Amino acid sequence: MAAGLFDAPPPTAQQLDDDDIDYRALAGSAIAAGVLALLSPLAFVDWWLLAVPVVGMALSLIAWRDIHRRPDVLTGLLLARGALAVSAVCLVGGLSYLSWVYTAELPEGYERIHYGLLEPAEGAPAASVPDSARDLDGHLVLLKGYMYPGKQQHGIRQFLLVRDQGDCCFGGNPKITDRVLVHLQDEKGLTFSSRQKKIAGRFVLRPTAGQDGIEGGVLYHIEDAFPR
Repeated sequence: MAAGLFDAPPPTAQQLDDDDIDYRALAGSAIAAGVLALLSPLAFVDWWLLAVPVVGMALSLIAWRDIHRRPDVLTGLLLARGALAVSAVCLVGGLSYLSWVYTAELPEGYERIHYGLLEPAEGAPAASVPDSARDLDGHLVLLKGYMYPGKQQHGIRQFLLVRDQGDCCFGGNPKITDRVLVHLQDEKGLTFSSRQKKIAGRFVLRPTAGQDGIEGGVLYHIEDAFPR
């Protein structure tokens, strides 16, 4: 008579012990390294995201070490190796790509500036112009900032470029030294975007009273401007 489904003898104590010995857990650090390896292409987006493959590589090495130390308990060496390779490739590739973009975005004959050069000295009046800004008058520059939102959304030829998104996106009124009035040379203009803009043009120091919805006026302008 054929044995039924439930007629098989129960496993012996020795078999249970052998199964326990054969079982090895997948290292948690290897799993985390694998997840970060999948996210490592973010390194091509911005400098601070290079931290993703760096942390992924560190976790891969930790997993590799732990598995070698306890091979009878942990597994996942192949995952750790693969994650290390992917993270390393994305780190090198992202660093190379961002370096190329940083170099290529600056037109020949232009200089890179930042808002810190436009701020008044400590203790000086808020609307005073520092020497570092006066020295830039008439120079060809590249400045990064954010478009201050206005009523117009398309075909924008003149707009305020402000220091950060806190001022431009949440209704704040940026300091007069944190705003630059941009005059585009292209008649088609730009479409409003909340993403960071890279604007090149001629820096002009020309205090101007508020107009066209520009409350408080401006001190600085970038004329004959174009986006990079």
